[in-house]
This record gives sequence, structure tokens and C-alpha cells, in this order.
Amino acid sequence: MSRSKVAPLSKTPALRKSEKPAVKPAATPAAKTAAKAALKAKLPAPALTTSRKALLVDGSDHAFRQLVHTLLAFLARHETVREGHAAAIGLAGIEYTVLISVKYLGAEGDVSVRELAAHLHLSGAFVTTVSNKLQQMGLLDKLVDPADRRRLRLTVTQAGDALLASLNPTQRQVNDVQFDCLNADEFHQLLGSVERLVESSERAIALQRYLQPRGLDTPASPRDGDRPARRKKI
Repeated sequence: MSRSKVAPLSKTPALRKSEKPAVKPAATPAAKTAAKAALKAKLPAPALTTSRKALLVDGSDHAFRQLVHTLLAFLARHETVREGHAAAIGLAGIEYTVLISVKYLGAEGDVSVRELAAHLHLSGAFVTTVSNKLQQMGLLDKLVDPADRRRLRLTVTQAGDALLASLNPTQRQVNDVQFDCLNADEFHQLLGSVERLVESSERAIALQRYLQPRGLDTPASPRDGDRPARRKKI
């Protein structure tokens, strides 16, 4: 009768309960940086979104993209602030903007629809529509200019003044906090930069429309309304 063969025992000693398997040492920061650099070198470089040397850092547009995205983040938050101011006095954002602009421009002289539209960088037709609505609410008046009867002057009514006055304490506190990161020099520099960016953006929109293939609807310029229109689905 043959004996069954028994598999030989492994020569590797069994781990004792007190022993633990060896742990692979963690990669050092230098090794991680080298690995990232190696991976980045293998990936194709994305196409530049601008070719202006002033906007490139070491040939990269990363800082430019960061600026654009940060501006978008700021504008979204400022829009929330504006909508909050407007809601506090029962108005839509653009209605509040037109009303308060007439109030403060009026302190410097007569305000026409054309002058208000230029100040807000909006179309005259759009400003007329909003000012008509505010007039119906009893917050704005349109008076005939004695010097030129073809010209209308926009003025804030007593009801409009009272509404803005009720908002002012809260508005002042919120604005102080939102812009507390700027000193006087930074504020004036930012004001000049943003004004130039608005002008150059108008030229960019005109170029974009010219380069757009025919038959496609392009987003409306802010001059056509308070917010750009969404592209229509094709």
C-alpha cells in the first residue's frame, strides 16, 4: 500500500504575532516633485489662450487664466451683493443700479438717459426701459429740460430718496468690508484698470462677432442689456 505524498513544508518561517510586514517608506517631497515634473513632461502642453507677451509668464498663460477665473469669482460675488442691496428695498438688481446712479450723478448736474447709459456702459434703449419702469413705481421722474425741450432730465423722487436712505447704513457697512483689502493707491489703480478693461472688452466682443461663423447667434453685449444673453441652441 503506497503512502500518499505530502507537500513539503515551506522553509519561510511564519510571522509571529508581534511581527508586522515591512511598510514601504513614504516618498519624500523631492521625489513627489520629481514624479510630478516627469508626468507633466509627458503631457502635451495646452494651447495658449493669449499670445500677448505681457500676459505670459515664462511662456505660460497660467497666470492669465488665473486672473480671468478670479475676476469671474469676484463678479459673481459682487452680483450677489448687488442683488442683496436691491432685494432689501424691493427692487431688481438693475433697477437698484439705475436708481442709485441717477441719485449720485444728479448731485453733479443734470442726468439724461444718454449720460446714464454711458456711465453704466449699457445701451440707451435698455436704460430707457428700466427708467420707465422706475417712473411707473414713482421712484424716478422725467422732466423736460428748459434749455432743450427735446431733452429729458432724470431725477429721483422723494419716494426714491427715502428708499435709498433706508438702505444706506447697511450698504455702507457691506461695501466697507467688501473693499477693505484696498488702500487708496490700489483703489485708484484698480479703477483705472477696470475702466480700460471695459473699453478693450467692447473691442473684443466686436472682434468675436466678426470672427464668428455666420448663422450662429452670439451672446449679446452688456450694452444690449444688463446681462449677456445665452447662446441659442442649434
